[in-house]
Amino acid sequence: MLITRFLHLAAGLLLAGGLGACSTAAASVPPTPLAAATFVPGASRGEQLFNQTCAACHGVRATGTQIGPPLVDKIYEPSHHSDAAFLLAVRNGSVQHHWKFGNMPAQPTVTDAETREITQYVRALQREAGIR
Repeated sequence: MLITRFLHLAAGLLLAGGLGACSTAAASVPPTPLAAATFVPGASRGEQLFNQTCAACHGVRATGTQIGPPLVDKIYEPSHHSDAAFLLAVRNGSVQHHWKFGNMPAQPTVTDAETREITQYVRALQREAGIR
């Protein structure tokens, strides 16, 4: 049982589980530079960054779109997809494994620090939805 749990965790980290699977067609659109972002007053920096870099695929408030999965979903709860898995998905991309949206490409314009802020925002949305 311990070995099975370890293998599952390792597979999740290797696949970087989760920030979804925006199709390669959507990935061909270059991301907008963060400096050019129009930020909403009062929104957290994580929310601003999410809206600028992630919402096109993962939807407003991480509810998903036709090209990317919702991150406010039990599949992405912290015990199944750790914060490190989100970081790896942004750094390296993610192979499709939970949804049928295609692979998520790496997001080289998003820094590790920005990814941590985005992840905090997604975790807050998950908690708001009762996902812990």
